[in-house]
Amino acid sequence: MVREVKWEDLDSLLELYLYLHDKKTPDHDDHLKSTWERILRDDKYHLIVNEVDGLIVSSCTCIIIPNLTRTVRPYALIENVVTHADHRNRGYAGECIGYAKKLAEAENCYKIMLVTGSKDSAIHRFYENCGFDSKDKIAFTLWMNMEY
Repeated sequence: MVREVKWEDLDSLLELYLYLHDKKTPDHDDHLKSTWERILRDDKYHLIVNEVDGLIVSSCTCIIIPNLTRTVRPYALIENVVTHADHRNRGYAGECIGYAKKLAEAENCYKIMLVTGSKDSAIHRFYENCGFDSKDKIAFTLWMNMEY
C-alpha cells in the first residue's frame, strides 16, 4: 500500500534509510524530533512509503517547490528513493515514484527532477523506465560539511 508517512513511521523509515546511505540511525534527540514534526506539517514535503504486510519496504521524498518561472508553475524534486534489500525488483519503488508523479501533477508542476548518486546502470534504467531522462540536464552537487 502506497501512502504518505504518519507520525509513528519514523523508526521504520530511519531503519529503511540504512539501505540508502546512512551507516546508523540518528539519535532520537530534539533536532530529530523537530525536523520530523516540520516535515509532517509541511504540505509541500511528501514522504511517500510503500508498506507490505505492515513493513515499510520502499520510500521516496517528493518536495513541491514554488517557482517564478514557467508561468509561475512549481516543480517537484524526488530524493531518497530506497527499497529494503529483501524487497527489491518487485515494483515497490516504482509505485512510490508513481505516487509522487500524481502529487506533482495535482500541483501543476512543470517538471520533476530526480538526481541519483548511483553509478549502477540497472538503477539508471529503472529511472528511465519511470519516465526520467538523463540526457536533458546535467546535475552538480556541492556537499556541505558532511560528516560520514
